[in-house]
Amino acid sequence: MLLLISPDSVEEALDCAKAAEHLDIVDVKKPDEGSLGANFPWVIREIRGAVPAGTPVSATVGDVPYKPGTVAQAALGAVVSGASYIKVGLYGCTTPDQAVEVMRGVVRAVKDYRPEAFVVASGYADAHRIGCVNPLALPDIARRSGSDAAMLDTAVKDGSGLFDHVPPDACGEFVRLAHQAGLLAALAGSVKAGDLGALTRIGTDIVGVRGAVCEGGDRNTGRIRPRLVAAFRAEMDRHAQQTAAGVAAAG
Repeated sequence: MLLLISPDSVEEALDCAKAAEHLDIVDVKKPDEGSLGANFPWVIREIRGAVPAGTPVSATVGDVPYKPGTVAQAALGAVVSGASYIKVGLYGCTTPDQAVEVMRGVVRAVKDYRPEAFVVASGYADAHRIGCVNPLALPDIARRSGSDAAMLDTAVKDGSGLFDHVPPDACGEFVRLAHQAGLLAALAGSVKAGDLGALTRIGTDIVGVRGAVCEGGDRNTGRIRPRLVAAFRAEMDRHAQQTAAGVAAAG
């Protein structure tokens, strides 16, 4: 399981760089513009320059409307600015067909510029609260559009988490559907260390966090700290070892 950490500034990215051995992807977002709020192109460039060259940089394009052309241009801007993972929050898409149309535009815009870039179709575990596409539709949307991964986050940051809206077994079905389609499965949404056992058990490929590695556990007022990143990674590794040991024992 890969660990994706989301700083919201160059200063926080520098703290991530200090903990680079403990994380896999640095994700650029702007939390005050939404759960997948897009940051400025120059911030993406600065963060790309601040973290080790071998650490991939991801960038969110925003909690986007159903405006395929607008979103495609935004995605191109993110990849031109130095991101190699492009995440799109399908906030304004109310049907799978709308979501596929948006993501097809993103995939073409991004991969025409950088074929090796990685495109992530992101939905919301609490979709029922905002009226967007069903969470379990995301793997098929990602497959049909040519994306590389399907992701779930939470749209409303009110203290509830991923499993409050999509229980672990349903998240397991999301992961299964993604893998069946040849995609990676990413899960986020106020994920805490206590969720790692279930996330590991269901085979999650990428786990995304922010609040869990911020002071006070607050994604908005707290700041990412290297020691908290290291502690979270240690807990991830512990669960991975336990799961591997269980599989070996069962075999």
